[in-house]
Amino acid sequence: MTMKIVIGDPKTAKSHQFELVKEKESLLFGKHIGDEIDGSLVGAAGYKLRITGGSDKDGFPMKAGIGGIGKKKVVLPKGIGFSSARPDEMKKKMIRAGTVSDEISQLNMAVLEAGPTPLDQLFPKIEKAEGEKKEEKPKGKKK
Repeated sequence: MTMKIVIGDPKTAKSHQFELVKEKESLLFGKHIGDEIDGSLVGAAGYKLRITGGSDKDGFPMKAGIGGIGKKKVVLPKGIGFSSARPDEMKKKMIRAGTVSDEISQLNMAVLEAGPTPLDQLFPKIEKAEGEKKEEKPKGKKK
């Protein structure tokens, strides 16, 4: 499984998603949420990026401040991985620790310093070919 990288640019309010080359994934292992990295690690030379979050292969979100690289059950009052109906509600939820490992399938980053080349040119949007579109299911009543 390859790691997907999502780079968000707060100045343009756009995000760019791409799959990271398998050989470069290991360069990110051991980094934590909040760490600043050089953009050349992910193919964005000249950029300075901050790791802001991500999720593992099972869809569990990463949470900063949790040590280690595995999944943990923690009591959450609010925030990532939990939404409550009451303001004083707390619940035990499964989340992924905030360290990048080989279990991470998506890693989110934010631009701190822009490089000389715009992200639109570095990561062009790939359009699906006509034959690759999903087939639409006929709408009807369920039996």
